[in-house]
Parts: sequence; C-alpha cells; structure tokens
Amino acid sequence: MGICLSRSSSGSVKKRQSKRLTNQSAAAAVNGGGFAGSNRWYRNRSSSKRDDSVIQERALAAAILFQQQMQNGGGGGGGPFDRSSSLRYPNSNSKKNQSLPRCSSSRARSLTDPLLQPHQLVNQEVSVDDLETNHFVLVHGGGFGAWCWYKTIALLEEAGFKVTAVDLTGSGIHSFDTNNIASLSQYVQPLTYFLEKLADGEKVILVGHDFGGACISFAMELHPFRVSKAVFVSAAMLTSGQSALDIFSQKTDSNDLMRQSQIFIYANGNDKPPTAIDLDKSLLRDLLFNHSPAKDVALASVSMRSIPFSPVLEKLCLSDSKYGSVRRFYIETAEDNAIPIALQQNIISNNPPERVFHLKGADHSPFFSKPQGLHKILVEISRIPST
Repeated sequence: MGICLSRSSSGSVKKRQSKRLTNQSAAAAVNGGGFAGSNRWYRNRSSSKRDDSVIQERALAAAILFQQQMQNGGGGGGGPFDRSSSLRYPNSNSKKNQSLPRCSSSRARSLTDPLLQPHQLVNQEVSVDDLETNHFVLVHGGGFGAWCWYKTIALLEEAGFKVTAVDLTGSGIHSFDTNNIASLSQYVQPLTYFLEKLADGEKVILVGHDFGGACISFAMELHPFRVSKAVFVSAAMLTSGQSALDIFSQKTDSNDLMRQSQIFIYANGNDKPPTAIDLDKSLLRDLLFNHSPAKDVALASVSMRSIPFSPVLEKLCLSDSKYGSVRRFYIETAEDNAIPIALQQNIISNNPPERVFHLKGADHSPFFSKPQGLHKILVEISRIPST
C-alpha cells in the first residue's frame, strides 16, 4: 500500500540446493558405449549389496509412511500426501492423475506457518455446506490485484469453499487507466457490481486487505444484506467521516522507507493534485514482503500497478444500520512494515470489531508469507455461528 508508513526490515532467503548430474560424469557414463576412464562402475558393483540394504530400508520407511497416511484418511482416493498448496494446478479435475508438486519456494517453511491437515481445522462438526455462506470474496489492497490471492484461493477451494477474487478498477488485469479514477465508487465498481448480481438471499464473506478495507466498507454500506461477515486483513477499517489517508496518517513515528518508496504521478500536470502513486520496486521487499518467498516478490514486482490517489482521499459516510449491521473481524499481521502492528491496534481500538486474530510472523502480505495461517483463520471465521 502506497499511503502508509513503515519501518524497514530485511528478510533472508535460504535457497534449496538441487542435485544435478554434471556434464563430466554424464559423459563418462556413455563414453565409448561403456565406462572407459572411470572406476566408478566397479566401485558401485562392489558396494551393490550395501546399496540394496539401503534401498530396502528406504522402501520400508516409505511403506510405513504410506500406511500412516491411509490410517489418517488419505486412502481410497480421499486425499493426496501432505503438501503445500503454494503451487497448485488450476484444473483439479484433470485427467492426468499426476501428483501435485511440493512447494517450490526457495526458502525453508516457517514453523509458524505449518501445513494444515483437514482434521486440524476448527469446528469440524460444521459442514461447509451447512454454513450461512461458503463463498469468500477476496478484495486486494492498493497496487495489488486478484493475482495476489492465488495461494488463498487454492487452499479455500481445496477445503470446499467457493472463492471469488476481484480486480478493482485499474488493478490487476482491469484495463482502465488508474490516473483517470476520480472516486472511490468508481474504483470499487467491480466489487459492487458483483454484489448486485448475487441471487436473492445469497450472502458472501468479504475479505479486504490494506486499502481493500476501505473498499469493503464502502460495499458493506451499499449492500449490507449481501454480506455475512467482513474480514479486515491488515487493512483500513474506517469509521464514518474517515478516509483511508486519515487512517494511514495516524503514525506515531516517522517512516523514511515509505516516503522513499512513494512516487507521485501527476498525469494532469505538476500544478494539479497527484493522480496516482507508484512504489519504488527496489524497496518492495523491505516494505511489503519482508517475510515473503522470493518467487512471490518477483511476481509482485511485475504485477503491481499504480494506486489511484482520489479514492484514498475520499471520506466515507457509514451508518450503524447498514455498515454497522455487518459482523466485522480483524487479522493483525505481526511483522508488518507497511501498516505496523501499533497502527493496526490503534485502528482496532478506534473501531472495535467482533473479534481480533493475530497472525504471528506475517508481513504486510500474509497471503504470501503465511498462507496456511491465513487460511486457517479465514476458515475459523467462516464457521463462527450467527449470534
């Protein structure tokens, strides 16, 4: 998000080494149709009995692991082996019954974001089909797009939920020029249009990240009866008469990193107000992705777009009878450099939600840095019964 302040932070990335056959050893294996110039084959022959015993031990271990998986409900085609859903084929009904690959992240998985099995989720006695709604609508923050939710989409769909991720006007693959967005209603139009087209009586759970919090607040005021719950993920959770800029200006300390990263765009001329804000791509990791995998930082660096300036300035008129009637939940991100935890807690204290969740070890982009933890909280919120 390009309108809040942050403290700089750096994250280390551990690269996982891969074993490859070198050209030299490959050539030796095929040279002259045999093994000339190398004694490796003869050494392998002499140690074949030892290798056989190792193979047998590994096979036994694999058999025990498979039996445990069968006992835990993974048999009979019920589910694949434990894996990360960070990398997931889009068509789960593909005729190619290939096993899904493990996460290709170049960093070691954090112990604070463990892989979750279905039996580890809360309120398992409630079926997804028996919930008030099993439909999540994911709303991105400033500069992001629907693309940022790819891990969350995969995890929720695997758990049986219906998921819609929207591109707001001028974001993601939406072709509108960001500099021409003049109001919050124009920016949020793809979301409000989607809500208007819902069937009578159908409700959704809105999830807003960053500036997306102001966007779902606007939608809650327009369509309160179509929203079952609203989830704010390190987001602007406004009160009536506030703008997103008001929220993000509540900083108690200076933040040179954010000021350094902001690039104001004056499409109407330098003598007119800014039309949009860009973020310096060289500072994205420290600002937004200080605990995120390198591959996701690379994705963001080529996918993020300008943030429209006018919607950030617009003050919302929110009523108790509409906006106030929707159940609200907040997810704190503990290692956030864009909206630090102190600012998040200030937002919460000024406009208390029904419940607050704390996502340990998450940076400003928990859909990248803590996808499993974020998923677990979203599922838990969906299963909280009506009061």
